[in-house]
Amino acid sequence: MENSREQIEILLVEDNPDDAMLSIMALEESHVINKIIHLKDGAEALEYIFHTGKYASQPVDTHPKIILLDLKMPKVSGLEVLRKLKGDEQMKKIPVIVFTSSNQDPDVKECYSLGVNSYVVKPLSFAQFKKAVNDIGLYWAVLNYVVE
Repeated sequence: MENSREQIEILLVEDNPDDAMLSIMALEESHVINKIIHLKDGAEALEYIFHTGKYASQPVDTHPKIILLDLKMPKVSGLEVLRKLKGDEQMKKIPVIVFTSSNQDPDVKECYSLGVNSYVVKPLSFAQFKKAVNDIGLYWAVLNYVVE
């Protein structure tokens, strides 16, 4: 039987290269997951999730187990990604954690109304940022129980 931790795949959708690097480092250091896919904007995320564009040849039953999503991105915003994802009957089951610098009340309310599973504001200090990412990975990849 495969180790369930080996099956975990986090899709990190983050346009800020520093935040992406810190997130990946924190997840790798925690040994919570084995596979992280980093995409730099919402348009690329939608292609990956819905198997279009450069990801059209990817098997259709391949989906991330968790999506860590920034809101403020070029091309397609995180809110638009969330709208499309949660509006699709099959994809809406994928847990989405918004991990963003925005603590704007309208953003928080809209994300929850669209069906986000969790909303986390990025801490400013490196140590707190690393801990937040580690805690997110631990909870969603190891502790949270999902029926497929």
